Parts: sequence; structure tokens; C-alpha cells
Amino acid sequence: MTYTNLHHNRSHHNIGHVALVGAGPGDPDLLTLKAVKCIALADVLFVDDLVNPDILTHAKASARVVYVGKRGGCASTPQQFIIKAMIAAALQGEQVVRLKGGDPFIFGRGGEEVHALQAAGIAVTAVNGITSGLAALSSLNVALTHRDHAQGVVFVTGHAKPGTHGTDWAALSSTAYQAKLTLVIYMGVAHASDIQTALLQGLPSHTPVALIHNATLPTQRHAVCTLGELTRTMRAQRIASPAIMVVGDVVQGLLATEANLQQQRQAA
Repeated sequence: MTYTNLHHNRSHHNIGHVALVGAGPGDPDLLTLKAVKCIALADVLFVDDLVNPDILTHAKASARVVYVGKRGGCASTPQQFIIKAMIAAALQGEQVVRLKGGDPFIFGRGGEEVHALQAAGIAVTAVNGITSGLAALSSLNVALTHRDHAQGVVFVTGHAKPGTHGTDWAALSSTAYQAKLTLVIYMGVAHASDIQTALLQGLPSHTPVALIHNATLPTQRHAVCTLGELTRTMRAQRIASPAIMVVGDVVQGLLATEANLQQQRQAA
């Protein structure tokens, strides 16, 4: 089912529809055309905390906006509450948009929501958004998979699901070193020290790292350093959540540029 036949579906079954829409990394100009169309048709929007408020200008005046904040380290709306609210709205015949930062299927719990909605007999459309792990480094004009430096890229979360052990960072670091992979770490700020220690078991301490805070927004800041200096740099530069950590040789050029700038400042 596509979003274009929503009204046809509604008239025959009196059940609404849910679109899981990726709002992108922050810059409202990076929203897709399909996302804009979905937002404009919505009767109710369930909006995540990191979604740029300017994106809601695409919603119709009569639409209800329900904020269901989800940000690492802060109080969040329970996932089951969000799912139940979406199901209730759709069963009342409303067109629902679940508006998520980045992409709904990249650490956005979109898979959980699809399964729950489909189990309730509700049709779902997924609309991709630009994920922050891609946009963050691209905003610095650096490719995640420059063929001189990387053969692939791994998107990984630094925030483990409660009750699980999370990522085996030591094993991942060894694989990244041997296979020349770029590591893109989401939600890793709170556990940066532990991640750094484990990554150093398989990656050299001189491995370049980029830290990007508030990617694509006017408030974006970044820092570059080596893996051995990761936590010290984060403290010194006050890099806080939300931030993306990119580890790998694709950052080499940025690191060299920063070193040259420091030398120039010291010589001045």
C-alpha cells in the first residue's frame, strides 16, 4: 500500500493508516518530498524529541501534534504507550504520522512499531529519512566509504537495549581494522570511555575520530582527534549528546587539517 490511496482505504474499512516518517538529521531542507506529502495528510502526528519544529509547518492546521520525546539519557515516553496511541488513532479512522529523527529503521524502533501495527490489522508505510550517521560526516565534506581508506561502513549503537550486553566493541574493532571498515557510532556519548577502551583492543591509538554534535543544524560543532585522545577531546571540546562518533581512516584528512591549524595557531 502507498500513501496515495489512503483515502480510498479509509472509506472502505473505516480504519486509518500509519506512516513511519523519517524527519532526517535536523536540517528541514533534507526532508524528502514523500515525507512532506505524508505530513500534510496527517490527522495526528506523534513527534520525537529531536525532530526540527520547522518540519511541522508542513502539517495542516487541524492536525494534532503529540510530542513523544525520546532522547538518550532523558526521560522518554514508553514505547508501548506510543504504539497503543498510534493504534487507537488509526482504529478511529485517522491518518497517523509517526515522525522520527533520522530514519525510522536506523535505530528508530521502526521495526517494533511495524510489527505491532500490522498485528493490529493496520496498514503501514515507511518513509525513509537521511540518517544522522550519514549526514554528520557528509556535512564536513567527508565520505564514509572513500575507496582509498574504507571498504565498508558499520552503523552501530552505543546504547544497548536494557538487559543485554550490547556491542562487543573489542571484536568489532578487530574486524574494522582487518576489513578496513568505518565505524559510525550513534548514542555513544554516555559510554564513550568504555567504548574507547574496548576499541583500542583492536584499533591503533592513532586511528582518526570525528565527533559531530547537532549534525546539519546551525548549532553544529565538531572535533577531530585520535582514538587514544577520544574522551579527553570530548571533555575539552564539550561534545555532548546528540552526537555521532565516526572512527576510521576516512577521517584522516580532517585530522591532518586540524593538526596544521594547531601548528599555525602556535606559531602565530
